[in-house]
Amino acid sequence: MAANIKSMTEGKPIKLIFSFALPLMIGNVFQQLYTVVDTMVVGQVLGVNALAALGASDWLNWMMLGIIQGFAQGFSILMAQEFGAGNILRLKKVVGNAIILAVVSAVILLVSGELMVLPVLRLLQTPAAIIDQSLLYLRIMFAGIPVVMAYNLFASVLRALGDGKTPLHAMIVAAMINIALDLVFVMLFGWGIAGAAAATVIAQFSSGVYCYAHIRRIEILDLCREDYAFEKDLDKKLILLGLPMAFQNAIISVGGMIVQSVVNGFGVIFIAGFTATNKLYGVLEVAATSYGYAMITYVGQNLGAGYWDRIKKGMQAAVGIALVTSAVIAACMLVFGHQILGCFISGGPEEVEKTMDIAYHYLAIMSIFLPILYILHVVRSALQGMGDTVLPMVSGVAEFVMRTGTAVFLPLLIGEEGIFYAEILAWAGADVILVISYFKKVH
Repeated sequence: MAANIKSMTEGKPIKLIFSFALPLMIGNVFQQLYTVVDTMVVGQVLGVNALAALGASDWLNWMMLGIIQGFAQGFSILMAQEFGAGNILRLKKVVGNAIILAVVSAVILLVSGELMVLPVLRLLQTPAAIIDQSLLYLRIMFAGIPVVMAYNLFASVLRALGDGKTPLHAMIVAAMINIALDLVFVMLFGWGIAGAAAATVIAQFSSGVYCYAHIRRIEILDLCREDYAFEKDLDKKLILLGLPMAFQNAIISVGGMIVQSVVNGFGVIFIAGFTATNKLYGVLEVAATSYGYAMITYVGQNLGAGYWDRIKKGMQAAVGIALVTSAVIAACMLVFGHQILGCFISGGPEEVEKTMDIAYHYLAIMSIFLPILYILHVVRSALQGMGDTVLPMVSGVAEFVMRTGTAVFLPLLIGEEGIFYAEILAWAGADVILVISYFKKVH
């Protein structure tokens, strides 16, 4: 399995970045596939209220996932740098300490998540008609936090070493398991929204086991007891890389929850339409996150090797392919959006029509401005690959300010329409900080 390990310090940057990102893209497609299937099964089988309950859970669930991914990606930055520098003994020490820190983080997140879920749902003014279903869904999802942490850490280790294929295979396996279990748990057993949550947790467990099995076969990652021994300076460095990324994702999620609280005030139909499009958010940014992972690894490895010129060339290549990709995805959504959204929405004719109008309008706005999001992912990840997780965190704060400010004040001026621009202005606010920061770093 060591054959999948790849150095990104040699070869054409555009080819390296795209070839690394492609399997991640396909993996993300499968990840989004089971998210979409969850939504389709819930929306079609359980109805608009269940779909709205899923939507009311989204940002709180995403916050936990974002914190987990932030820590895992932050830890992987140092792994990529040590691998690029050829420091294998140090790499093993980094991986061992990252595993210990991940276990501690998972326990803290599990306990805090279960304690805060109900008070937060109430704080967000979740409608009484859907709060019980939202609570049940989140309790099950939060119970699976250790599983999600394990998968994200193992996948990040593999990506840091240039292996984007194994996480892809893991995600394909997880997607197939999740889809099968969705159909069994929700449609056959009638477990409702709890069945959808359980299917997701079991699928994540399978992907984590798959990645771990492959890590065990990589000779340079044959860890011994000494690699797990706490090393104060190393642990501090890992935390300083992971914590800002986790906080960045958390603050973005808090902004999303504030937006959700505003959306909740517009009624169940509006929530359902908003949710249907939000479930496609992952599809919209599927390539952006893949390019982001590629840039963290590419920049990290080349920084470790001291190749600054290659970092600049890689950045130019990544921005170019990201803009082209965003344009293609946006065009597909504008043309086929109605048909895709129709898979999520069920109910009476009038109910479906109103929900669809809201959902497609929101989808069209996000699609048109999609290039802004793609620039955000590429530039933010490049800075993170350089070991700078503070400025990206600041950009997350800018996202929070723009997202919440727009959501709270713009609807007062133009009504429900204003809520659709919260995401766009959040992306733009982050881009301003990130682009300026990048040019200051490299020039």
